[in-house]
Amino acid sequence: MTQTATDQQVRPLFSYPRYWAECFGTAPYLPMSRAEMDALGWDSCDIILVTGDAYVDHPSFGMAVIGRMLEAQGFRVGIIAQPDWKSAHPFKVLGKPNLFFGVTAGNMDSMINGYTADLRIRTDDAYTPDGVAGKRPDRAVIVYSQRCREAYYDTPIVIGGIEASLRRIAQYDYWSDKVRKSVLIDSNADILLYGNAERALVEVAQQIAAGHSIAEMTHIRGTAVLLDAVPEGWTEIDSTRIDWPSKIDAMPNPYEYKDPETQSCATDGSAATNETPVPETVSPIRIIPMPLHRKNDLDKKTTYIRLPSYNKVKNDPALYAHASRVLHQESNPHNAHVLVQKHDTKEIWINQPPIPLETDEMDGVFDLPYQRRPHPSYGDAKIPAYDMIKTSVNIMRGCFGGCTFCSITEHEGRIIQSRSEESILREIEQIRDQVPGFTGTISDLGGPTANMYRLNCKSEKIQKNCRRLSCVYPTICQHLDTDHKHTTALYRKARMIPGIKRVAIASGLRYDLAIRDPEYVEELVTHHVGGYLKIAPEHSEENTLSKMMKPSIGSYDAFKEMFDRFSKKAGKVQYLIPYFIAAHPGTDNEDMLNLGLWLKKNKFRPDQVQTFYPSPMALATAMYHSGKNPLKKVTYKSERVSIVREIEQRRIQKAFLRYHDEKNWPLLRQALKDMGREDMIGDAPHQLVPAEKKSASPSGGRPTAKFAAKRMQKPRR
Repeated sequence: MTQTATDQQVRPLFSYPRYWAECFGTAPYLPMSRAEMDALGWDSCDIILVTGDAYVDHPSFGMAVIGRMLEAQGFRVGIIAQPDWKSAHPFKVLGKPNLFFGVTAGNMDSMINGYTADLRIRTDDAYTPDGVAGKRPDRAVIVYSQRCREAYYDTPIVIGGIEASLRRIAQYDYWSDKVRKSVLIDSNADILLYGNAERALVEVAQQIAAGHSIAEMTHIRGTAVLLDAVPEGWTEIDSTRIDWPSKIDAMPNPYEYKDPETQSCATDGSAATNETPVPETVSPIRIIPMPLHRKNDLDKKTTYIRLPSYNKVKNDPALYAHASRVLHQESNPHNAHVLVQKHDTKEIWINQPPIPLETDEMDGVFDLPYQRRPHPSYGDAKIPAYDMIKTSVNIMRGCFGGCTFCSITEHEGRIIQSRSEESILREIEQIRDQVPGFTGTISDLGGPTANMYRLNCKSEKIQKNCRRLSCVYPTICQHLDTDHKHTTALYRKARMIPGIKRVAIASGLRYDLAIRDPEYVEELVTHHVGGYLKIAPEHSEENTLSKMMKPSIGSYDAFKEMFDRFSKKAGKVQYLIPYFIAAHPGTDNEDMLNLGLWLKKNKFRPDQVQTFYPSPMALATAMYHSGKNPLKKVTYKSERVSIVREIEQRRIQKAFLRYHDEKNWPLLRQALKDMGREDMIGDAPHQLVPAEKKSASPSGGRPTAKFAAKRMQKPRR
């Protein structure tokens, strides 16, 4: 039988034998031209990476990480960055790769990168030289893959990155307002890698280098492949429907044969006492209805869950929400099942998530020989994303928060993967010594979340069996280690490095965790806040927060009290800058009114506010599309979630966040009237917006004769 992903031993990332091309050594920059290849003595590239971002040789840029990691395995890696996609010619600039093309849209999804939440085209791109917009196509993974196929039709294509990762199954697409097929089908690629894919990519590269075809690589963790049919000998958990009857009989085996002559003709259907048992034929696939799967002793190594097909989720929003719920429940790499979803005549086979990297493997990835700056071909052009992160350090991966509107957990997983303290401090020294114009300030020590460094489940056994979507919602799990001592110690050592004047913390802070450790909050507030600290309560109303899987506003109040107290103790005047979301599923105008009043009461006048953006595969996106809540069991009669879809209504909700902006007052006055809340219009402290000022004219807005005469006397320009 074919080896399964569960069978595989976890092989250390840097334990593979190095490819023969290691003799060429380390490239100063991964080549982007034939001239650079010639200078390195290369006649060809083994692997060519195509990306929608400018090439910045820095560990915060995915292509640099993947490229340097493959180089460390001995492969010659070239990069084609932001090619002109209108023809296949730019995809031939480095020649034909010996092994495969690796394709990604870049650090951001190309649609989110190109459009605002109101579906307006963005005027800039932070990952492009000088911030120029329009240098990558919409749905870049699909377009780039098709051009690679045109360039060299017989070269394998491996797709990955966040755009491919979040589109591995049928997914709702906000920009076309429909459910699209898996990107693996639309791109015509050979294999899809999801999540932080170092393990899967090294395994794929090593197997191709050894002469294996991608068609043989059907059971590598962290990958999705296309099959004509599921393998024989597996057990299927059928999760294609949500209206199973309350009593389910075991399904008959369609492959079982019994001789009709040996059957009793008794009217009750019972077998004759002298019936001779007939051997059952071997069943290629055993099918178990979802409601019965826990009653069966199933071997997870050969068990998969069948999701509703693409055609079903495309036409039935409730089934879409159900499929989203199942996918998110199967996200723990230690207990997840293989998932299968039919797309017309093909099966999308999604292997279990990759096993997280160990600390020494994380160190190995971040200690690779990055130049920590853009490729020289960009000259003096500024790349905004690089300028933002060039003095920041990523200390961990993953997030166990599970916020429904966020893609971090879906992409990186909820098990925290942390670097060693020594590796982090080494990188700070490299920044000090290598970054031109370094002023002594480290702009961030963080990651997806500032304060989850080395926080994980206290019990390895419990973690391997846990199926919670969040370790901190609805309450912080009792098995979660919330001691920030490692982070506090790291901060203290970082700021003691010679030449380092200040270490700022700019990553998002999980304040419900922080208040569990006052020593950490004091360290943060005293030494690492430069007057302002950004945090994200997202909303004030429990109705909305429950759909976000965010803590109650009481946690924010507790943190603010602690923040103010320690700021005063340090002799500093500092402020919290909270972030909020409008138009999130489950939010109505009354919720936004209450949030606006909360902001006014607390004297917040936010300048940067955001409207909910339905990103692919997020739970909140499933809510947006289906009107169902996949945080609970989905049925056709289950909870309905209020949704704001119309652009005008979304703008009204966003206006509540900027209640102080005079430009929004007419819109808010009309909205409050429509809600029957005219009591909120006025100049009193408890009211949201001032009343419209009456004209000083005694004739009801028309100028008096005396006033008109004065106007006529004024000379015209």
